[in-house]
Amino acid sequence: MSVLVRPITESGWPEFVRVQREAFNSPDTEERDHWRKLFEVDRSLGAFDGDLLVGGTVVASLTMTVPGGPLPVAGVTAVGVLPSHRRKGVLTALMTRQLGDLHEKGESVAALYASEAAIYGRFGYGRAADSVFFRIPTARSAFRRDAPSDPSLRVRLADPAAARADVEKVFESVRTTRPGLYTRSDARWRLSVLGDEEPQRRGNGPLRCVIVEDDHGPRGYALFRVKDGWTEHSVPDGEVLLRELFATDPAAYALTWRTVLDRDLCARLRVWGRPVDDPIVHLLAEPRQLNAGWLDDLWVRLVDVDRALASRAYASPVDLVIEVEDRVCPWNAGRFRLVASAGPGTAKASCERTGDPADVTLPVDALGAAYLGGRPLTALGAAGLVTEHSEGALRALSTAMSWEPRPWGGLIF
Repeated sequence: MSVLVRPITESGWPEFVRVQREAFNSPDTEERDHWRKLFEVDRSLGAFDGDLLVGGTVVASLTMTVPGGPLPVAGVTAVGVLPSHRRKGVLTALMTRQLGDLHEKGESVAALYASEAAIYGRFGYGRAADSVFFRIPTARSAFRRDAPSDPSLRVRLADPAAARADVEKVFESVRTTRPGLYTRSDARWRLSVLGDEEPQRRGNGPLRCVIVEDDHGPRGYALFRVKDGWTEHSVPDGEVLLRELFATDPAAYALTWRTVLDRDLCARLRVWGRPVDDPIVHLLAEPRQLNAGWLDDLWVRLVDVDRALASRAYASPVDLVIEVEDRVCPWNAGRFRLVASAGPGTAKASCERTGDPADVTLPVDALGAAYLGGRPLTALGAAGLVTEHSEGALRALSTAMSWEPRPWGGLIF
């Protein structure tokens, strides 16, 4: 099947939304204006079968934290194809064109959240970050006796929209410390984070906010909803549905969690998409009560391998030749010498083409998986997906690309 891929115009936006609604089985709600405020139409692509729009995608221009600092990253989103046109090359045409456009634009890294984990590996994306979800019974959520505390802290209930300045202040202080977190536009704050219309509520209660602060200002916050519930014997059985929680220090973090766990008339707390190294794992006296599960979070694609690898910091010195396999973006295929010193503030890295023998051969999706520092290349080697030619080279590269804290996007874009 032959499709034409080209940018969507402003007048074509309603049709783009219709395709997305069909592709993701979304309800027929009036969210067109909502989406339009979040997305950049001039960074969209549509796939056309004649005059019919059958698929589309769009890029959000992000500034994302990577090991060592911020980096412009293409946030790929709204990738959808009409059910009538699946498995006919439409997705391949869209993704190939998009990667070519990003290459021409000069964005060296792309990232996305996958609706299905099996889709994007074939386009060179690697699973770069994971997340965990919890279902915590509040009656069994006691903390360790030595959990941090600070008597100067107090809790304030706030209207979420009115508290935006305090919420943003906390988030911005944390954003630069964890790979994967990204700047949020005004529209994303208003609509994705603090939005409280029925499509966001999904039948649950209104968005609520708690601020943990001292005399100098906010140090933590939580955004959540409460799903009201009672048993047949009139025992309170509500649920706290935690949207997000950030804090600037351990004492504020502990008190913010304690506040949502101690919510009256609630039997449990549910939260989806927390970082895998979330300190709550260590604060609970009985960590099994987290009832944790594990999912993929961010997927990362190196659009230009040399510039991407030279744009991040490394945990240890490295001087190796890597051979990259990339069938989708042929400009990445070949050998590169990666040379880097160590440290977040003073690190200097270079990545240049070379004819020297390779120390390690790996597919581009493996580099994407390791790029944010959360996926050991040694594990991919153990799975047979990376080939080591020089003894110790894979471990050296894996160690250099590792980073703390573990990567996490925090909010689907």
